[in-house]
Amino acid sequence: MITESPTPMPVFRLPRLLHLWGRLTRGVTLGVRAAVIDARGHILLVRHTYVAGWQLPGGGVDAGETTEEAMRRELVEEAAIRLTAPPRLHGLFLNKHLGSRDHVAVFVAGAFTSETPSHPNREIAEAGFFPADALPEAATPATRRRIVEIVDGLPPAACW
Repeated sequence: MITESPTPMPVFRLPRLLHLWGRLTRGVTLGVRAAVIDARGHILLVRHTYVAGWQLPGGGVDAGETTEEAMRRELVEEAAIRLTAPPRLHGLFLNKHLGSRDHVAVFVAGAFTSETPSHPNREIAEAGFFPADALPEAATPATRRRIVEIVDGLPPAACW
């Protein structure tokens, strides 16, 4: 009797699996990110427990939720930040890294209150405000591009 060794399953990272699930259950995926800028001009970044790098806080838009509602919810969940004035939409980006139907809306906000965040937790390892010209080394390339656009007043690129 000839037996074959089982084909190893491919190794996927959690974010890729979540986006794959979203693509299978929804036609288009939509996420939000927020560039929260404090009075000193420092920008809020978070480091997730399940993906590498420092990023603008954000996440997915739930069914029945507007992009602004999702962004506000994510800010409270990830950084204990509550906006006190309407944010400005910086741009809507196609995220080709996660598929041809994934989009990210980026907002800019400067008026907010801050509570004491409960970090670390299952989702967020760290959060903090950083000068735009001294971001953590592990800040993701897309995060760096969005911050340059916002700080320098450049038009948003089409892709994430």
